[in-house]
Amino acid sequence: MPCQEATLRHVLPRKGREVHRRTLLTATAATAAACATGAAGAAERAGEVVGAGRPDRARLRALISRMTLEEKVGQLFVMRVYGHSATAPDPVDVEANRKEMGVANAAELVEAYHVGGIIYFAWAHNTREPHQIADLSNGIQRAGLAQPTPLPLLITTDQEHGIVARVGAPATLFPGAMALGAGGSTEDVRTAARIAGAELAAMGIRQDYAPVADVNVNPANPVIGVRSFGADPQAVARLVAAQVRGYQRSGVAATAKHFPGHGDTTVDSHVGLPLITHSRAEWERLDAPPFRAAIAAGIDAIMTAHLLFPALDPVDDPATLSRPILTGVLRGELGFDGVVVTDSLGMAGVREKYGDARVPVLALKAGADQLLNPPDLPTAWRGVHQAVRDGELSEARLDASILRILELKARRGLFADPYTSDRAVDRTVGVPAHLRAADRIAGRTTTLVADDAGLLPLSPRRHRSLLVVGVDPAAPSGTGGPPTAVLARALTELGFTAEALSTGTGSRPDPSPERIAAAVARARGRDAVLVATYNVGPSSGQRTLVAALTATGVPVVHLALRNPYDIAQVTGYGLAASLATYSWTDVELRAAARVLAGRVRPRGRLPVAVPRADDPSRLLYPIGHGLSY
Repeated sequence: MPCQEATLRHVLPRKGREVHRRTLLTATAATAAACATGAAGAAERAGEVVGAGRPDRARLRALISRMTLEEKVGQLFVMRVYGHSATAPDPVDVEANRKEMGVANAAELVEAYHVGGIIYFAWAHNTREPHQIADLSNGIQRAGLAQPTPLPLLITTDQEHGIVARVGAPATLFPGAMALGAGGSTEDVRTAARIAGAELAAMGIRQDYAPVADVNVNPANPVIGVRSFGADPQAVARLVAAQVRGYQRSGVAATAKHFPGHGDTTVDSHVGLPLITHSRAEWERLDAPPFRAAIAAGIDAIMTAHLLFPALDPVDDPATLSRPILTGVLRGELGFDGVVVTDSLGMAGVREKYGDARVPVLALKAGADQLLNPPDLPTAWRGVHQAVRDGELSEARLDASILRILELKARRGLFADPYTSDRAVDRTVGVPAHLRAADRIAGRTTTLVADDAGLLPLSPRRHRSLLVVGVDPAAPSGTGGPPTAVLARALTELGFTAEALSTGTGSRPDPSPERIAAAVARARGRDAVLVATYNVGPSSGQRTLVAALTATGVPVVHLALRNPYDIAQVTGYGLAASLATYSWTDVELRAAARVLAGRVRPRGRLPVAVPRADDPSRLLYPIGHGLSY
């Protein structure tokens, strides 16, 4: 073991979770004193790149000049890794790591490939609970500082809230973007992001792949939908800017996605290559405003989209690989000089035309800085390394991206103190004040779309016996749910007698004839029925369920658990009322229960237009529609 690495491992804590504001300068100064070698001197200088979290470009450039080509290539990659621990993951995760990357754990991944960042996923077993997440983060940072050129890692995740959340309870979970769009409050959006960012930072996660800056103008969009703040570009821009400021105030890098705009597509870029047919003028009017607002708010990073946008680049390559889009439009026209990160390189939208060794090279040539989660890291890493050796990519080109990445790390305090602690987790994550804030904010998002029968609010005196029936999608974060049970429990706590009956799942939302018959039987004799739908289409069996329930003569209240567009598919069935919750997470269902019971007035307004089911060219409900009482 080199003297520098051995001494750093002696100085930096192995099991403790914090360094009590010990900076890298302190650690590397100790290394210099112990080793008095050129390598130790390089480590000492690596700790001197910041003062009070502000990057010093000259020192960062000096640090980059001392990095090997292998270290430079690695710094460009943000990679997944399996396991709850940086050094001792479960055997199944060791096997997965060895199969995909040839290493056993996160520490070996950092040592072997010098990766600049790690992305956490629940399915990779990274996010079991807050203290474990903090331990994993600290273990990864120890591995980063044990490298020949000690560097902290940028640990990131997709914590959009709503339907995309990698970290679950007991962390605080907020309404998602479209719910916040329905609330329309920049202060609520900023507050939610500030709290969410503080909790992520307490767990050692210093970058969030949020906000979604896409303007969802297409009701058929299969991948964005309620992840967007809405369909009004100016409203989305305001809320994007507020979320950026909230996250970055908490020391977490925000990342606007998916440039140049993923809001008008019928293809999911995870499984295909979408085509955006907007003209250049339409892009300026519809897609660009949120990204301009994010840049004006000082956003740290912008994520690319794997889609074709001929009005911006007629070449048949996705935006992630387009120099006219990334360098010409994003950097040149919009003036963005922060970090450009690709969307996952494992997605089909970027892999259809080129091999896994070429895609990262082409992304760098287009203007990307960070290469996110390639499906085959050894192949991708070697592809970039060979491109530099062959002269296709210059080392100066790598240096430019690495400077941006290191500046981001410095700006977010990672050079000053990359660690977290049990105390930080206990004082920050899921504390009562944060949970109360989430409930308050959620209470301002539920949208009462229709109340034709004047039934709402429900009263425990007049509507004591309730049936809650419908689809039970799995909880996005893996914690909470199922939705029908959560809603029934919340209503029971508010004085009703509510029973839950599940008729389907997120993957199989259409009920069987037997489940419909059971729901009808349970509905008879009730004072009211609440039916929850999920992604209703023209031929969906959920419409049959709604029709059968209304035929009982019992008042039926409809809740659109995800897309508010569901309401158009069940209009005309004699529903007493319809509400939109924009997600099926516990916090949003509790808010809906309070609205149903009249404990809070419905304040949400549709952030998207709902077209008629029989004639999509005509509106059923416009943007801004919403009732109250």
